Amino acid sequence: MNNLLTIHGLRLQFGERVLLDIDHLDITPASAYVLTGTNGSGKSTLLRILCGLERARIDAASFMGEPISLWPYPSALRDAVLYVHQHPVMFSTTVEANVGYGLAARGIARAALAQRVADAMEWAGITHLHGTQPQHWSGGEKQRVALARARVLRPKLLLLDEPTANLDGPAREQVIGLIPTLLAEGRSVIMACHDRDLIGLPGVRRLKLKDGRLEMREPAISADSPP
Repeated sequence: MNNLLTIHGLRLQFGERVLLDIDHLDITPASAYVLTGTNGSGKSTLLRILCGLERARIDAASFMGEPISLWPYPSALRDAVLYVHQHPVMFSTTVEANVGYGLAARGIARAALAQRVADAMEWAGITHLHGTQPQHWSGGEKQRVALARARVLRPKLLLLDEPTANLDGPAREQVIGLIPTLLAEGRSVIMACHDRDLIGLPGVRRLKLKDGRLEMREPAISADSPP
């Protein structure tokens, strides 16, 4: 099976400071990764490079086995990779319009759009927000709206920047509970975070940034796992 995304020789430098110097990065289909590192280590920057919002030098890259360039960002990745900001922007309209914004921009027929939005809202547990606008939503509800807005576009890779930061216990648990369902749908997820519960999700691989370098750590094997 081809990797979903492979990158060789990613380097980003500001003056004398090398922020990122990554030899190799493989993202496999239907896999979850947590991207950890100290504040300022480049976690958010790496996510932004992967979704085309920032530019870095990259020696070679491939998507689903086909060579690509990340700059200018190719249309194949624009359809397949979605970034969810730590503080996602909410449009001053209904929750349905927020979730369906990307579908409307892609010209999806109204009936199909409505059904996909309804399914995404059910998945994210935000049907109770029907007809309401962002000023009435909690931080956790906004995060789940943002996740629904991303998932409804059926991406192959989601890049989540601190998805549980500043959320209280119940809101954190609701967001964390959505991650395994994304994997079950065949999507891959990279989460920049410090959240131990996200790091500890079954099967999650850890990508650690330190001094610009990237270290891969395989998921721990549970005591209940078969040998």
